[in-house]
Amino acid sequence: MTLPSALNDHDDLVRRIASDLVDSYDEEIELELEGRHVADRGERQAYFRELFRLQGELVKLQDWVQHTRKKVVILFEGRDAAGKGGVIKRITQRLNPRVVRVAALPAPNDRERTQWYFQRYVAHLPAAGEMVLFDRSWYNRAGVERVMDFCTDDEYEEFFRTVPEFEKMLVRSGITLIKYWFSITDDEQHLRFLGRIHDPLKQWKLSPMDLESRVRWEAYTKAKETMLERTHIPEAPWWVVQAVDKKKARLNCIAHLLDQLPYHEVPHAPVELPARERNPEYLRQPVPAEMYVPQRY
Repeated sequence: MTLPSALNDHDDLVRRIASDLVDSYDEEIELELEGRHVADRGERQAYFRELFRLQGELVKLQDWVQHTRKKVVILFEGRDAAGKGGVIKRITQRLNPRVVRVAALPAPNDRERTQWYFQRYVAHLPAAGEMVLFDRSWYNRAGVERVMDFCTDDEYEEFFRTVPEFEKMLVRSGITLIKYWFSITDDEQHLRFLGRIHDPLKQWKLSPMDLESRVRWEAYTKAKETMLERTHIPEAPWWVVQAVDKKKARLNCIAHLLDQLPYHEVPHAPVELPARERNPEYLRQPVPAEMYVPQRY
């Protein structure tokens, strides 16, 4: 297979794939990895410091959403391997899943295909005091369904007639709706797919649909351009995240998200740990040895 010009250097390609693998680790683990280049260490630590600072602000945002009973919906769209899952992971990493949850819907089943198109997404909208992050959303119809011929021309046009009114209804109901598109280059997607092919921990991410998306790159580009043009409305505008650099994309997206909501730190009463009650008549019963998990480590 002939690689794009930017990826012709084999050593550079191997280095970038290895770097992408390391990037998939949790930040705390990466800090402990050995064999890092000294030149990279300062930049990486600066990234961690800023990420942890932003995650602290996300905790304040979560408390504010819960305290004020706000309803927040955030859509994450973009090409396959654009980094949507990575930023969602960093947003939710230190938050309460009862307050901030992710909706990542599978392909519709036979029953859902007969429903109003937006019906299965409505079931995942937030109640008061909740945030929902959609890892792909109703915009599947404007992207993958259009490109892969999973919907008819009439269904496609009806989507564009309906979605602005649908989103205006959400906003009028009190939902804050924020929409992100993650943008990567052709070469960068090629690199990330190679990383998935060669990394056993990531191969599950590579589906036949992903491989087909490489073939139909230009069709996806045209579909994206039409989607942004026809659904960029004042009530719910699109925000484009430059995502070739994963770490910068995460920081930029989280910082921008925090700017979209007028949150503030919610004061909490001091927490005091109560003394444990002890009953002298209680005797702890021994656990049978065969019930213990073997200590292999």
